[in-house]
Amino acid sequence: MRQIPVETSGATVMVAKSPQPKVRDRRTGEIATDAETGAKLMTVDVMFAANDEVEILSITVPETGVSGELAMGTPVALTGLIARPWENEFNGQKRHGIAFRAVAVTSIVDTAAKTKAA
Repeated sequence: MRQIPVETSGATVMVAKSPQPKVRDRRTGEIATDAETGAKLMTVDVMFAANDEVEILSITVPETGVSGELAMGTPVALTGLIARPWENEFNGQKRHGIAFRAVAVTSIVDTAAKTKAA
């Protein structure tokens, strides 16, 4: 499946909803894991502002890639963000969209505080 790198250097990105475990099956409560590494996956909703437009994006990230205090409103950096178009059919209805995945979501506040302390 095609993966499209997303440029984030000119964007303002803030946490809209704290990280939550990504649920693979809502009926059983099974948590999703990365197919390659087996790492538990998390979902972080972010406000992504660029080019005079603002969107809320739901980003999937491995649990190990979530760093710092990611409370609502925290400015963050997105490492390795990609967009992946998807399409499926459920109960005879076609659905499509774009899934976002990142290697890491890192609090910029923690990084700035460490830089000042050094």
